[in-house]
Amino acid sequence: MIDMEKIFFYETPVGKLCIGEENSVITRVTWSKIPQEYILEETKLILRCKKQLDEFFAGKRKTFDLPLAPRGTEFQQKVWQALQEIPYGETRTYGEIAAAIGNPKAARAVGMANNKNPIGIIIPCHRVLGADGSLTGYAGGIDRKAWLLRHEGVLK
Repeated sequence: MIDMEKIFFYETPVGKLCIGEENSVITRVTWSKIPQEYILEETKLILRCKKQLDEFFAGKRKTFDLPLAPRGTEFQQKVWQALQEIPYGETRTYGEIAAAIGNPKAARAVGMANNKNPIGIIIPCHRVLGADGSLTGYAGGIDRKAWLLRHEGVLK
């Protein structure tokens, strides 16, 4: 039998999230990106992810402890790994992430990788700002990005 992604949906303070799992790793936490083929199943790992997100939204969790497997290119993987190094309540610019992955001229490409992040919130692409500190594009929408940054105490 071919493994198929299992997904389940949850309402959160930032809207309905789709959490996905395949082969005992989290593969997605998205607002709108749903796989073409999937099994609708609330697995133990999806429930664990939901519980940790609930704790995050309640202000009781600042880091996540989940097995993650975002699907992407080698470059995207480097960016997403660097995003996970940004502490709760802090931000970085696209240029700082580019420098952190050893490609200081790749700020635009970092922005594109950010946009393709399939595991939102947990891989905190919302913590990346424009060079001038502006809230630039976010796959979940600027309003959600602002909400998450206010929640973490970055914005007033």
